[in-house]
Amino acid sequence: MPALTVIGLGAAELDQLPLGLYKFIKQAKSFYIRTEDHPVVQELVEEGITFTSFDAVYEKHEDFSAVYREIADTLIALAAKEDVIYAVPGHPLVAEQTVQHLIEAEREGKVSLQIKGGQSFLDPLFTAVRVDPIEGFQLLDGTAMRRDDIQMNQHLFIGQVYDAFSASEVKLTLMEKYPDDFPVTIVTAAGSSKEVIRTVPLFELDRGMELSNLTTVYVPPANEREQRYKEWQTFREIVAILRSPEGCPWDREQTHESLKRYSIEEVYELIQAINEQDDEAIVEELGDVLLQVFLHAQIGEDEGYFSMEDILQSISEKMVRRHPHVFGEVTVNSSGEVLSNWQAIKETEKPKVEHLLQGQRREESSLLTSFNFQKKAATVGFDWPDVAGAWSKFDEELQEWKHAIEHGTLEQQVDELGDVLFTLVNLSRFLKLSPELAMQQANQKFERRFRFVETSVREGRGDFGDYTLDELEEFWQQAKHEERRG
Repeated sequence: MPALTVIGLGAAELDQLPLGLYKFIKQAKSFYIRTEDHPVVQELVEEGITFTSFDAVYEKHEDFSAVYREIADTLIALAAKEDVIYAVPGHPLVAEQTVQHLIEAEREGKVSLQIKGGQSFLDPLFTAVRVDPIEGFQLLDGTAMRRDDIQMNQHLFIGQVYDAFSASEVKLTLMEKYPDDFPVTIVTAAGSSKEVIRTVPLFELDRGMELSNLTTVYVPPANEREQRYKEWQTFREIVAILRSPEGCPWDREQTHESLKRYSIEEVYELIQAINEQDDEAIVEELGDVLLQVFLHAQIGEDEGYFSMEDILQSISEKMVRRHPHVFGEVTVNSSGEVLSNWQAIKETEKPKVEHLLQGQRREESSLLTSFNFQKKAATVGFDWPDVAGAWSKFDEELQEWKHAIEHGTLEQQVDELGDVLFTLVNLSRFLKLSPELAMQQANQKFERRFRFVETSVREGRGDFGDYTLDELEEFWQQAKHEERRG
């Protein structure tokens, strides 16, 4: 089988090309290069070396992936007939997608591949910005860079920033994490006689810069904690410090049990912010909920039982497992089928219970416990056939409560009140309404209207005792009227 040899042209001029590679090129018969846009190419022409470039392929396609695929396919076809030499900028194994396609073809037995080195652009780049790579660095493709790829505590090098459009895309991605004025360095033709280095604030990255396929953007580590507030790792570090011996006495004292009430309070406050459609409050309250998650995770890690990684693994596995229509081969046609599959999968995951209602109790919420009990009992047919039965049961329990109030003991009255509330929860289940949410909204509504009454009293005669109940009721009706107008 003829051989396809890939060589690297290095990062700069001909005098940086290893002598062995130069001799190899000189005796080449079938010589192809990915692009002529490289400092060494003109010197090769002056040396009398002939070659065929793939620059025309770039004009045929709108995206680079198609370009690289066509170049690789063409080379494989050529190598089936004769020995071929293919040259790329820098080193063949550094940021070179065409070579990755060729390696894939080699694994499939489609081509006999040899790779010969060449200086990558990284060596002169490290020199240009004075970076020791052992400190930790990332090399990212500017045409496919995602926010979540970025590690702000490392040196970041971004290639493929070849024009204003790609620079703008890179800038916008970086701005999702870095401050707008964070310093970034633009390096073009690193290591060559035409090397250009310029440091600008991030927001100027795509403004008036001379960019080319030899341009790399360097972003230094964000060493100040305040610069890394948008990173998960930073928040985790803050929580760990709070729980450390040098941290906060209150945070160190907390346990899973002591934090329970705060977790509930924060969720309720989040729901209130959602009900009020207050985006700023939602952001703040989501942060408070997230704090509870991180505190519990840190307590687990401090005690040696589990860590944040265990939590992430558990929920990731569950989401993939319970969405076989997304991550597997299952087909669904409606959200109803999704829920049915979810429940079926969930049942296989849970250990067998001795009693049907086992595990359904929620100590922090009697409403939610009632809802769960009734929902679970309904799964085995212990339920009214329709909502009419639930309404009849409510009327029956209401009459029994009224009778207990007139004739029964205090214990009987409380017992019958519980039955009324229980049937109300059942009605809410039939009507697909959340009793917990309904009660929260009722409390919020009462608080809001009573504040209006209180303010009206203060602005009037100054004391509740100076008003009749009818006058206070008038304030209450005014509060309702204001809500409808708002």
